Amino acid sequence: MNRKRALISDTFKVKKRRNGTEKFGAVDDGDGPTDIRSTLEELRTLFPRKLFNDTLPPIVLKHQLYSIHNDKTLVDKEVNKLQEQGEMRMFQLGFDTEAFGLVFVSDYKTKVLAGEEGRETRVTVEKFLETVLLSCTDLSFSKDKMLQEFHFTDTEITQLVKSGVLTVRDAGSWWLSIPNSGKFTKYFLQGRKAVLGMVKKSKYGEVLKSELEARRTTSHVKFHMKYLIHDIVGAELVESVSTTSGTMLRFVDS
Repeated sequence: MNRKRALISDTFKVKKRRNGTEKFGAVDDGDGPTDIRSTLEELRTLFPRKLFNDTLPPIVLKHQLYSIHNDKTLVDKEVNKLQEQGEMRMFQLGFDTEAFGLVFVSDYKTKVLAGEEGRETRVTVEKFLETVLLSCTDLSFSKDKMLQEFHFTDTEITQLVKSGVLTVRDAGSWWLSIPNSGKFTKYFLQGRKAVLGMVKKSKYGEVLKSELEARRTTSHVKFHMKYLIHDIVGAELVESVSTTSGTMLRFVDS
């Protein structure tokens, strides 16, 4: 199963942070470490489990954390720490080289094993979860590493690709992946495009965050509006500006 890793247009790319840009819900990280894990738990609750028949683990995009926490370096440090502690894994999502999905290991293992029930690949997948997933934080794996360090055979690697826990990166290497996440990417990008369109079409290309959250969504928006707003703010596809009326979201021309 070779998932295409083609990039989408610049409209959807995570942009580099602009100096002085406000972020709604942002907290002052200057006084010390902030509980990034609690923020992840909160964002995790916005994930639409029912949309995917509860077959996917809740996915949080790393840049969504930037919509809440000012200190990007601290966020990255705390995310790395959660990975090193074996609580979290990060996945390179296929639609943008700067888009990373964060999933709790417990959620990932539960959904992967549920999907493997009764399948011939289950034993190999269990081996992968207990060895590679728990001991390595890499986003991708080379053939040499899979064969020599983790002691998988060529046949077992083929089974891991078939199961969806690995997807082909290029000849001789594979991305760590979330099985059956193609629908997530499709609905997520549809929702992002629709919400960005709402902001762009608003008067002067700006809208109050509270007003946007309260809007009736179209059929293209299958995610919780707050989930998508955290996305477009964290990815800097809109600017978040504090006003006397509340937080204003302003469309950013690419």
